[in-house]
Amino acid sequence: MGVDDGALTMTQLRTPRTKESVAKATAAPAAPLTVNGAALTPDPAGALVWPARRLVVVADLHLEKGSSYAPKGRFLPPYDSRATLVALERVIETHAAEHVICLGDSFHDPGAAARLSDAEAATIRRLTAARRWTWIAGNHDPDPPKALGGETAETLTLGPLVFRHQALADRPAPGEISGHFHPKATVATRSRRITARCFVTDGSRAILPSFGAYTGGLDVLDPAIAGLFRRAFTVHMLGREKIHAMPRGKLVPWGRG
Repeated sequence: MGVDDGALTMTQLRTPRTKESVAKATAAPAAPLTVNGAALTPDPAGALVWPARRLVVVADLHLEKGSSYAPKGRFLPPYDSRATLVALERVIETHAAEHVICLGDSFHDPGAAARLSDAEAATIRRLTAARRWTWIAGNHDPDPPKALGGETAETLTLGPLVFRHQALADRPAPGEISGHFHPKATVATRSRRITARCFVTDGSRAILPSFGAYTGGLDVLDPAIAGLFRRAFTVHMLGREKIHAMPRGKLVPWGRG
């Protein structure tokens, strides 16, 4: 299942993030998130941080998604890769990351790396050369490009955590950290409904929001996500400057965006 295989709609477009906006977001403290005993910190920019290991984890960058529509006659502003990389570099700098894990679908399609501008490709090479970098294979990029640096893996186990692209649906997976579903959650206030990207966890496993600038989302109440959690889960919704933790019981259905 891929949540962004269909036509791109306006609700899927996010305003490109500047260094200033990401800096403001990452400056805000976030409530800790514990998965299989590991103390993690969700970052308002959409990354998950493991401070004890100086590790930053992101999911679903979908680099060059915008340019993938050009052959179909749909021309989108070609700035999604740049915006995504600016945000990612700022998070890495803020948390002084010594290891970065990208949880698959880092590249939107097999030709995405070739469509990167020279400056964007150089940025990736600079980032991968300065620290340990792991590209987890995804359904959009089953063979991540090796020319941009970093190591590739189907899964990676570090201590109590295992990192993969898509959560295992057929069995429990304590410590599993994954992406793929681009989770979003909705809460209702007296005046309006608020929908935002979110982390989802029950303390045993966690699913990360998409980090890419041109990515859509799937309601956490959809069975594809909710069915992965055999007990009550909590979402950590991304706000402009901080993260808001909400139990499942506070959420309202939203549907696919």
